[in-house]
Amino acid sequence: MHRSGRIVQAGSYPQVSTAGGSVVGMQRRTKIVATIGPASEDESTLRDMMAAGMDVARIGLAHGSLDEAIERYRRIRRVAEQESRPVGILVDLPGPKVRAASFGEDPVRFHPDSTVELVVGSERSTDTVLEVDYEGLMDDVLVGDTLDVGDGRVVLDVIDKGGDRLKVRVIHGGVLSGCPGVHIPSDRLRMSTPTPSDFAALDAFIELGVDMVAVSFVRSAHDIRRVGTEPHPRGPLVIAKIETRAAVQNLAGIIDTAGAIMVARGDLGSECSIEELPHLQKQIIQQCIAGGRPVITATQMLESMVSRPSPTRAEASDVANAVFDGSSALMLSGETAIGTDPANVVRTMDRIAQRADEEFDYELWAERLAELRMTDDSSHDAASITDAMTMAAWRAADGLGISTILAISGTGFTVRSMARFRPHARIIGLSHNSRTVQQLTLSWGTTPVLVKDRGSNEEMVRQAVAVARDRDFARSGEIVGILAGADNRSRSANVLRLERVP
Repeated sequence: MHRSGRIVQAGSYPQVSTAGGSVVGMQRRTKIVATIGPASEDESTLRDMMAAGMDVARIGLAHGSLDEAIERYRRIRRVAEQESRPVGILVDLPGPKVRAASFGEDPVRFHPDSTVELVVGSERSTDTVLEVDYEGLMDDVLVGDTLDVGDGRVVLDVIDKGGDRLKVRVIHGGVLSGCPGVHIPSDRLRMSTPTPSDFAALDAFIELGVDMVAVSFVRSAHDIRRVGTEPHPRGPLVIAKIETRAAVQNLAGIIDTAGAIMVARGDLGSECSIEELPHLQKQIIQQCIAGGRPVITATQMLESMVSRPSPTRAEASDVANAVFDGSSALMLSGETAIGTDPANVVRTMDRIAQRADEEFDYELWAERLAELRMTDDSSHDAASITDAMTMAAWRAADGLGISTILAISGTGFTVRSMARFRPHARIIGLSHNSRTVQQLTLSWGTTPVLVKDRGSNEEMVRQAVAVARDRDFARSGEIVGILAGADNRSRSANVLRLERVP
């Protein structure tokens, strides 16, 4: 095989005089996470959602039994295998969620200025007595507190406290059904995360080989360390949900400890003022990307599509702005779990996100990121070397008009490090580890590909170029960038090669 590329060792930039490559048409770069529920768990709908653009399937454990969740997991795996496409599976642990007792089969409306009593219980809630399944209710809730129920569908003001009950006034009315969540201020909630039931579910899904696990109600890095799984990819990619004021205050430590971050805007919006939330979203995303962590923006993105065939204009703008903020992925919740047409919701988000990707300011983003001190340059450790090489790859791709970057990585670290630069070039993440391939479904702009076991650098490069050619990622004669380790003992991406596809 004729090769015209040059090897660039760590610490230097590529010196080539040949520009190459045709411009690849823009494809959606921002990933889509879709929640699987009663409306979307059958094989036909799952297949339609995958065809519509679902990259990661989320299984929430807050509703239904563990056996039902395991059956959904197995069905998703089966359909993805039949469709011959990598679809990551994210299991969302419920955490210390405080919930109201069931309203029964019929939704209940709460009217503004009406009064309701809150008591500890788990039997039945009505429009006059709301039972809350939390023993610390009377100790942790104070007069003057504002409580959100059902992600803010109903807002209550605590006006009196006595005996075994709280008296509240409805300041924002609405309809509640099922067992809605009740938001207790996180600085007073005395429940730890993960909970014992979280650990039981986690053990079951680790046995099945789950790709990603989201931890709810994280308040510090200690909560992530308590999960206790092996580091990814041997274990699942651990995603910290930022939904408390404490998590925002301890964000740097959480980002350093977690594998990825979710901006859970529902509960976070209850903890913070509404005017503060958009700015927190931007700040959290920026810090995550600078740290090389994928970040998911979640909650109420296309919520009107639970029952409607198209979103509101405001929702479309919200999705586009989340892309402009730099989100790695966007998450659909009830829209696909209980909505009337889950596949249509995914198709709609696909169109909005793809159009926003086309307008994303790639040059400005990468320049700002390059200015950040992403690692300690004096350490010369694996992370700092990979930082330098991914920055070199971005500059080479941008300067030479390279359309495809092939990133070879056992753990996915190199691919995620490359993705944070948001290059114009598409990223092909190649790994011999099947778990890594599944976890890379969450990484921005990345097409994950499973390849044979790693060999020498020459063998890895040869295989990567062959994959690019045979799978139409690059055309004959086109120059591609290749990031890899010098050999199979390398802990960092310390080689950048520019190769012409034969």
